[in-house]
Amino acid sequence: MYLRFFKRVFDFLIALVAVIVLSPVLFVAAICIKIESTGPVIFKQKRLGRGGKEFTIYKFRSMTVGAEKKGSGVYSGKDDVRVTKVGRIIRATSIDELPQLFNIIKGDMAIIGPRPPLTYHPWTYDEYTNQQKKMFLMRGGVTGWAQVNGRKTVEWNKRIELNVWYVEHAGFLLDCKIFFKTIASVFANKDNLNVGETAQKGKEV
Repeated sequence: MYLRFFKRVFDFLIALVAVIVLSPVLFVAAICIKIESTGPVIFKQKRLGRGGKEFTIYKFRSMTVGAEKKGSGVYSGKDDVRVTKVGRIIRATSIDELPQLFNIIKGDMAIIGPRPPLTYHPWTYDEYTNQQKKMFLMRGGVTGWAQVNGRKTVEWNKRIELNVWYVEHAGFLLDCKIFFKTIASVFANKDNLNVGETAQKGKEV
């Protein structure tokens, strides 16, 4: 009952209240981004959502325009010159993720669930195994089991394995555990940088 009905209701109401309460933070972040560098305030990117369907995820732009085509591509490590000064602050505090509250309100995402991957990275939807595709049975989350168990330091096979585990064990108590662990990780700025090569091409789970 929780997963079929209450989870979506909770997500919508919490996201709506969060947008209202955090509107001053959203406003200040948007102004700072616009003042520091040219380009849009919101960074839009195609991701894979429930059922493998594409949707547009929203983030505050933390890098220079066209950054994915320069430097280290999809990964951003320590001292990446493509990241703006404001970008470093909003990344460290996870403020850059706040626009995803609108993704939740729209129904594209959940607060907690498997983190939606890029449409082409680490591989396309058709390249996932049947076991790995279980992670697409639920809406992608702003945070999830993989994010509180290594986040960006975990290579993709393991991240997907953790996402599948979450789908197979999802429930109210697990969501509560992930929520509070996420809060602790944000305050500690834990595992917030890509370390080494985290995209391994083997797809065993």
